[in-house]
Amino acid sequence: MQHNGKGSRSGSEHGSLQESGSTGHRAGAAQRPGLGAGGGSGDAPPSNTASHNCNPEYFQPLRWGTDSLYVSYAGELHSHIRDELEHLKKLAQSANPAEQAQAQLSLGEHVFEVRDKGAPLFPYVLEDGSFRVQLSRPSKALPMAYVKVSSGYLTHAKPADAEKALRTLLMELGELSGPAQVSRIDLFVDFASTENMESWDRHAWVTRASSINAYAVDGKFSGWMVGAGGILAARLYDKRLEIEVSRKHYLPGLWREAGWDGVLPVWRLEFEFKRETLVNRGLSGLDSVLANLNGLWSYATTEWLRLTLPSVGDQTRSRWPLHPLWGYLSGIDWETDGGPLRPRAMHARLPGDDKLFGLAFSAIVSFMAREGISDLERGIRTFVAKMDSHHAEKAHQLAKRYEAYVAERLAIKNREFNTRLNNPELEEERQALERKRQADTYRKASDGG
Repeated sequence: MQHNGKGSRSGSEHGSLQESGSTGHRAGAAQRPGLGAGGGSGDAPPSNTASHNCNPEYFQPLRWGTDSLYVSYAGELHSHIRDELEHLKKLAQSANPAEQAQAQLSLGEHVFEVRDKGAPLFPYVLEDGSFRVQLSRPSKALPMAYVKVSSGYLTHAKPADAEKALRTLLMELGELSGPAQVSRIDLFVDFASTENMESWDRHAWVTRASSINAYAVDGKFSGWMVGAGGILAARLYDKRLEIEVSRKHYLPGLWREAGWDGVLPVWRLEFEFKRETLVNRGLSGLDSVLANLNGLWSYATTEWLRLTLPSVGDQTRSRWPLHPLWGYLSGIDWETDGGPLRPRAMHARLPGDDKLFGLAFSAIVSFMAREGISDLERGIRTFVAKMDSHHAEKAHQLAKRYEAYVAERLAIKNREFNTRLNNPELEEERQALERKRQADTYRKASDGG
C-alpha cells in the first residue's frame, strides 16, 4: 500500500512492495536467543527504559534526538536591516575580493557570511556553522525568516534551547509576530549492534512508502532508504562509514561517553518528517512537535514502517512478526535523556585537519616530484620559498603590497569560515546606529507619538 499522507490504516496487508533499486539479500534474520518477535520474552515491548531482557552486545542505544530542524517565523524585517542586507549582498557580489570580504553580519557571538545569492522567495541568506537564515522582503504570504538549524549545533543544544538562541538573533533583525513553525524535523537514534543489516531483503520492510532502496559504498553495504523524496522518509545507515564523508569526527567521542566500546558497528535510524506529515498529525508549532516526539516516533516505526520476519506461509503482511532489532528501535522513549551533548557550540565552519593537511601534503609531494627532490625537509623549505615568491609576484602584478595581498585572502577565508569579523569598525558603527534607533523609538513612544 502506498503512503497517502492521510493517516490511513496501518500496514500493507495484501499489497506488494513496488520494485525499486533495492538489491536482493538473504531473506529473514534469525531470532536472537531470549528475544521474541517484539524483541522481548514475555515482557513489555522493549525500550530504552522498560525491562526487556536486553542483550547489550546485540543492541546498545547510544544517542537519540533531533538531527536537523527547519523552522519559519512570521514577521517583518526592520527597514534599516533590509537596507544593510541589500548593501552587504552587493558587496558579496563584487568582483573585488576586498569588498567581498566585508559581506559579513555580526549577531551575538555569530559572524554570519552574507551570501551573494538569495534563495527562491528569500533574497537574503546568512550562514554560519549553526544556522542558515533565509530572509524575505515584506510579504503577507511569506514568513520573515526560514531557518535551518544545523545538525552540528544540535549536538550541543537541545531543539528548544537552539530555538531560543535563534529567536534572540532574529529579534535583532525584525519584529516577530508568532512562534516558530516547523517545516521539517529529522529524528535519529544512533545504536551499536551485532545485527547484520544486510541479512534481510526488501520484502522484510512493511511500509506505506512506495520505494525501498539498498546502498553500498565501494562494495560495502551502507544502508537502506525507504520513502525517498516523500513527506516522510527513513534511513538506516552505517554512521561510521558516513562520517568518512561528513567529517563529523566529534560523534565517536559522544558515543564513547554513552558506553560504546569503539569496536561494535554503529548504525543510525533516522526519520525525516516534512511539514505535510506534521500537519496531517495536527502538529505545526515547534512546542507542539517537541511535545509529541513519542507519538511521531511511534507512528513512524509501527504504522508507517516496520521491519519484520517474513512468514512464507502467511500472505497477510500485517501479521508477520516484528524483527527483534525493530522491537528495540521502536521502543525508544523520547521523554528520556538522549545522551551526551558537546560542551560548546562551534559556530564557525572550519575545515578539518584531514582536508587542510591533505591538500598541503599533496601539493608538497607533487612539487617534490616535479623538481626531483626526494628529501622531505628540503622539499618543504623549497616549496615554501617558491610559493612565497610566486604570490609576491602576483601581488606585484596587481599593484598591491604583499602584506595587503595576504591580508585580503585571509579576510576572504575569515568570511567563508565565520572565524572573525573583518571590519569591526563597521560593526561598531552599525551597533551605534541601532542603539540610536532604539532610543528614538522609545522617545517617540514616551511622547505618545
